[in-house]
Amino acid sequence: MANELGRSTSPYLRQHAENPVEWREWSDRAFAEARERDVPVFLSVGYSACHWCHVMAHESFEDAETAAYLSEHFVSVKVDREERPDVDAIYMAATVAMTGQGGWPMSAFLTPAGEPFFCGTYFPKDARGGMASFRQVLEAITDAWTNRREQIDGIGKRVVEQLGAQQQPAGGEFDLDRAVQLLKTDFDPVDAGFGQAPKFPPSMVLDFLLRHHRRTGDKDALAMVAHTCDRMARGGMYDQLAGGFARYSVDRQWIVPHFEKMLYDNALLLDVYTQWWTVSADPLAQRIAEETADFLLDELRTPEGGFASALDADTDGEEGKYYAWTPAQLREVLSAEDADWVIDLCDVTGTFEHGTSVLQLRQDPDDAGRWQRIRQALKHARSSRTYPGRDDKVVAAWNGLAISALTRAGVVFGKPQYVEAAVAAARLIRDVHLDGRLYRTSRDGVRGSADGVLEDYAAFAQACMTLLGATGEVEWFETAEALLDRVLEQFVADGSYFDTAADAEELVWRPQDPTDNATPSGVSLAAEAFTTLASLTGSVRYETAALEALKASAAIAERAPRFAGRALAVAETIAGGPLEVAIVGMQPELIRTAFTDAPWGTAIVAGEPGLAVPLMEGRGRRAAYVCQKFTCRLPVTLPEHLRRELRPAD
Repeated sequence: MANELGRSTSPYLRQHAENPVEWREWSDRAFAEARERDVPVFLSVGYSACHWCHVMAHESFEDAETAAYLSEHFVSVKVDREERPDVDAIYMAATVAMTGQGGWPMSAFLTPAGEPFFCGTYFPKDARGGMASFRQVLEAITDAWTNRREQIDGIGKRVVEQLGAQQQPAGGEFDLDRAVQLLKTDFDPVDAGFGQAPKFPPSMVLDFLLRHHRRTGDKDALAMVAHTCDRMARGGMYDQLAGGFARYSVDRQWIVPHFEKMLYDNALLLDVYTQWWTVSADPLAQRIAEETADFLLDELRTPEGGFASALDADTDGEEGKYYAWTPAQLREVLSAEDADWVIDLCDVTGTFEHGTSVLQLRQDPDDAGRWQRIRQALKHARSSRTYPGRDDKVVAAWNGLAISALTRAGVVFGKPQYVEAAVAAARLIRDVHLDGRLYRTSRDGVRGSADGVLEDYAAFAQACMTLLGATGEVEWFETAEALLDRVLEQFVADGSYFDTAADAEELVWRPQDPTDNATPSGVSLAAEAFTTLASLTGSVRYETAALEALKASAAIAERAPRFAGRALAVAETIAGGPLEVAIVGMQPELIRTAFTDAPWGTAIVAGEPGLAVPLMEGRGRRAAYVCQKFTCRLPVTLPEHLRRELRPAD
């Protein structure tokens, strides 16, 4: 049988369409084949921007001998973790339980019933450093399947039972002051961020700290944000030429990036820098926010109006080649004087092999005009290099994060093109992904087959409600309410939130992970969206849904607040009100004031009189109303008066 990945909508799967491995997509048919042949399933999970996924593909999956062995002894299934986060979550949990660590590529061996009995991550083609070769692993699995089948079946059943029993404890209170104190103990006072290397951008924790500062005036919370945002933006993890952040920093100083660029990171960081500017008015915050938004529009926007998932780390088989420079390369593009100036300014000292460096900007240049001229020249010269591969599938949840962030940045900074891009992306998700139920992905305007998970519903619902405040179009409110009503119908059972819908494909167990990790958890996003919807409607049902969702993260927030950043941010919003702002009449300056001066998490609606949103009912006077639980202060008509209502301490 032939490799089946050529017809997939996933760019990651299509990367493997020419492999001699007879790959199958995840499907009932693949597992039926394994049952019929009585062979195990080899499940390989990765994503298109994953460096080690490419390495294992080149070493093993492109090797004819390895492919022939897999074809004879296994049914091989390839999964894009970004397209099927539910499948990834289940088998990553098994991998961590069996090995103590996880990562991608994930390599799991399953019974035809889908039960994992052996898991790992990257296996080299040749044994080295105490690590078995991939062929040795395959032969050992084949031997065990043939000669110790009963033992293997028993392992698979026990693993599934244990994973199903490992649900996170729910309940408890959020101690927000204590969370800040715990974060202080983990904060790096020299290089900023939290913990040691590698350092990931702590977007959701920074969001929480900013909201906490707004509510309490805690100067230490703001200082942690300012120091971290400054160091991230000035280091090598940020692309000083075109904007946009890499996935993480290999070192603690934010110098050496892991070069893949993810949509979700940049959407979350755009929102953080925008919010930081509303609190601090720091020029760096505005510059980085606008450059990051421009990066989203210039490099990740798809022809259909959505946003692509990622840019690859590798070009021409070498990680970071597109972004790194040698002094000699700089001198080829610039005059000797300009090259020497940039080498000193951007610390081009040969960080990597071959004497290359990423550009840093540890301080503002003494000649801003000169830097902008040189920056454009280097950006133009770099455009002749091989561009990183782009995973151009559109993920509903990540587009939701980008829509919210672009809408806020567009209103706050007076950049209507950002709001227009957000509207275009929202229309794509609504028109292509939404058909009674929400589908997770599309590519080239063609919807994928994977059902949306909780994060897709919640992130897109929140995006629609953010757009409502900027556009005054009631369709976004109606879409959000319908999405969240389906969440209550399909994702909640006995007060507990699940990541997959009740009517979705049945897997070996139903995942529910409240951890805010690389992206916000589905349940944290649901808590945020229901909080906003409750503010717009006054509905006790939605308010209760928000509080129930938030309970799922309380235990994590108490033990490890770094992994509950979005949940803590929502808890801050609830602790502070939350506020509601209704603006009758599309009055740009009042709308901009509301987005800029209201605490993040405030529900904002703007529109003409009669807009069919409960918060707007009975309001005929063209003015702004600041409310809490539908109890409103006196209406105001001037931006400075609205600002005074939203920032009384100022």
